Amino acid sequence: MQPFQTKRLALREFSQEDWPEMLALLNTADFIQNIGDRGIRDEQGARKYLLDGPIKSYREHGFGLWRVSLVENDVFIGTCGLIRRDTLPEVDIGYGLLPAYYGKGYAVEAAAACVARRGEFGIDGLVAIVTEANLPSRRLLEKIGLTLSHQIQFGEPAEDLLLYKLVTD
Repeated sequence: MQPFQTKRLALREFSQEDWPEMLALLNTADFIQNIGDRGIRDEQGARKYLLDGPIKSYREHGFGLWRVSLVENDVFIGTCGLIRRDTLPEVDIGYGLLPAYYGKGYAVEAAAACVARRGEFGIDGLVAIVTEANLPSRRLLEKIGLTLSHQIQFGEPAEDLLLYKLVTD
């Protein structure tokens, strides 16, 4: 996938050289609480996570989680993208930012750009999963056009999550 930009953000594929940034993101308290503890604590683990996750997804599907940075200086702020999971009925949109970049509209901007580009990958439907308690993420999903569908059991061990679906005209 070619890199792309919004007004303030640049999105591109991750490479293994991005491991320090991914390691930092995966170990923030909010990422662990709201997305999950991936148990990745070192360079080797972060490189493997990138290789087996986003980089593998690019090869298999042409899309995945993308590195999000500020256009003005290429400072890493987080990740956002499209994820095909065997356990969900449609492609999932996922995102996570470093805490220093909360409250500035960056997550909405990145997620809206990913929703807008889904057609390039032949994706019509889109879903998202979120914990009931994660109100900021739930509000973000509604801002980009997803609505609450129903509660599901997801993961191992199974966890109650809310499934949001994209509303299209």
